[in-house]
Amino acid sequence: MNLNFTEAELAFRTEVREWVRTHLPADIAHKVRNDLRLNKDDLQRWAKILGAKGWHGWAWPESFGGPGWNAVQRHLFEEECALAGAPRIVPFGPVMVAPVIMAFGTPEQQQRFLPGIMSGEVWWSQGYSEPGSGSDLASLKCRAELKRGVGGDKYIVNGQKTWTTLGQYGDWIFCLVRTSTEGKPQTGISFLLIDMKSPGVSVKPIIMMDGEHEVNEVWFDNVEVPAENLIGEENKGWTYAKHLLSHERTNIADVNRAKRELERLKRIAAAEGLMDDTRFRDQIALCEVDVVALEMMVLRVLSGERSGKQPLDVAGLLKIRGSELQQRYTELMMLAGGPLALPHIYEAMEAGWQGDQWLGGAWPGGAAHAIPLTGTYLNVRKTTIYGGSNEVQRNIVAQTVLG
Repeated sequence: MNLNFTEAELAFRTEVREWVRTHLPADIAHKVRNDLRLNKDDLQRWAKILGAKGWHGWAWPESFGGPGWNAVQRHLFEEECALAGAPRIVPFGPVMVAPVIMAFGTPEQQQRFLPGIMSGEVWWSQGYSEPGSGSDLASLKCRAELKRGVGGDKYIVNGQKTWTTLGQYGDWIFCLVRTSTEGKPQTGISFLLIDMKSPGVSVKPIIMMDGEHEVNEVWFDNVEVPAENLIGEENKGWTYAKHLLSHERTNIADVNRAKRELERLKRIAAAEGLMDDTRFRDQIALCEVDVVALEMMVLRVLSGERSGKQPLDVAGLLKIRGSELQQRYTELMMLAGGPLALPHIYEAMEAGWQGDQWLGGAWPGGAAHAIPLTGTYLNVRKTTIYGGSNEVQRNIVAQTVLG
């Protein structure tokens, strides 16, 4: 196992670093570095910049219009984007549904959907979870019934999806739907691509603990979906879903974001005079050790792929450790901010707000870096639940990795 980067890989890192820092808009980087609210324009503007370079699908093979990077190059690209202050690429299109379309879609589906994902023009949403069907995804009930007709075969979709992240912006949604009730629950699921502008699709906001509109309910009321939007075979959607989830859970680990946020934690601690506090400095050191350990786990996987060996299936482990680490560093930021981090001001998440001014002097000495901390802390409570709760992930790891 060799965890050192080669000279060619280091040269690649330099090339990516220079390009990203040249093309990343300064206003977006400022928001990311200070954890201020990113709107749709911010996210899609960066996606389109990457798309014009052919890097929005950075993990895609050349045969589908991607750069054809290997696993190490992809890791270095993600790291340089994170460290430069680029927003995390919204994964539902390029990271999740695109690999499914490449692996199981028809040539017509690939030609129809992949270009819009690469360019950043088309916003995709994920339709997996339902009320009562989160970690137990196979119990989903959203129904799709095939209707044959002269004008073409169609699926009629009825049901609900929930926790649909940024679904208010969605152009298309990929959904797991039930097309059969016979046999095991997993055997009656299909994978459909649905135009969110279709009659009968409605999106209802779920306002989160931090006051943000990040997730939604999506309802389907007799929505007509052309049968040509079925990916692969009917009732084989569970196979395609597992293919997608391996990408999602690795992405959730987000070790590169953790490295950037660790530096932010240090800046906040220094601004609050806590770098002279031995106990708090020890907590930062422990957090840094965990970040390094998570990175080593990622590099072990990359080393195996680089040498042609089949890497250990550690997607679940990466998800567990990455999500817990996110919660830990947000807790330390809150502790560093102390009382000045406590007021939760929804409007202060916009760029330019200053806490001491907004509070009318009620909190003298309030610093701009303290304003987003409560919102971030509350938001990150979700990470150990979504993408398959960590309790469920530990059971999966016990079965598949430990044996």
